[in-house]
Amino acid sequence: MSMTPEQATGFAASLDRLVGAVEEVLLGKNRIVRLAFTALLSEGHLLLEDVPGTGKTSLARAMAQSVSGASNRVQFTPDLLPGDITGVTVYDQGTGRFSFHPGPVFANIVLADEINRASPKTQSALLEVMEEGQVTIDGQTHPVGHPFMVIATQNPIEQAGTYRLPEAQLDRFLMRSSIGYPDHASTIRILEGAEHRAHEHVVEPQLAPEEVVEMAALARRVFVDPTIHDYVSRLVEATRTAREVRLGVSVRGALSLIRAAKTHAAGRGRHYVVPDDVKALAEPVLAHRLILDAEAEFDGVTASNLISQVLIETPPPSARQAG
Repeated sequence: MSMTPEQATGFAASLDRLVGAVEEVLLGKNRIVRLAFTALLSEGHLLLEDVPGTGKTSLARAMAQSVSGASNRVQFTPDLLPGDITGVTVYDQGTGRFSFHPGPVFANIVLADEINRASPKTQSALLEVMEEGQVTIDGQTHPVGHPFMVIATQNPIEQAGTYRLPEAQLDRFLMRSSIGYPDHASTIRILEGAEHRAHEHVVEPQLAPEEVVEMAALARRVFVDPTIHDYVSRLVEATRTAREVRLGVSVRGALSLIRAAKTHAAGRGRHYVVPDDVKALAEPVLAHRLILDAEAEFDGVTASNLISQVLIETPPPSARQAG
């Protein structure tokens, strides 16, 4: 059963409330806040490549508060172990039994700060929970609950002592983006409130966790015309045949773009996807899944530029075709 126009209108109103509440903390960042909630409502995860001090922790905390959820922050370091994230099983001498002590991944919004500073083994501890929403310790499966989202960060400038995220890990992130520095007007407003520390800002809850789960289920029911499926397929195929690319977008990437486009459409009050939904999200959803040829990188080609070029060269379906 597809989403109705009335449901799409209600979805957009609820999303606007969430975005507006978080924007009170993250001033002047409507686009990234909306992207983050699009990822959450698409049941995906977000990778932020940004310099320190741009509000990544504030974003995670404010999002969790807006949906009446819990948030945890994990600082990734070279000595961090998988159990420090997922939790451990401990023997209780009093009861003579083993009990599970959950790690910080058991929250609605988990901020994995500087994820590329941890070893590949520790990074891989997130693979199962990001894909399946559960962790398995000593053969026992423990669901983390819903909604659930990982916001991971890495510093694009300082690469000393870091471990590059493997392709399998990057593919688990629905989107990659950056917050960036605020504009002049927003910076002035931030400075005017300098007497308040960032963690003192409290966002009023806008929805209950159950309502967020319902919104995510509703987004999956947005109608997608076969011509949109064809358009997305042609886009990802173009990334695989581009001469500058060594590894193109996977099928998971194509599915992710459709999922995100559905949420984007509902957030605009539509119960159906149009090509502009795909275009709006192509760069944040697809660019981090590309591996460029070394020579192309040396020539200054970036994954974002290549996605932009693919969008120009791949004609979208016309309104007549969609009809």
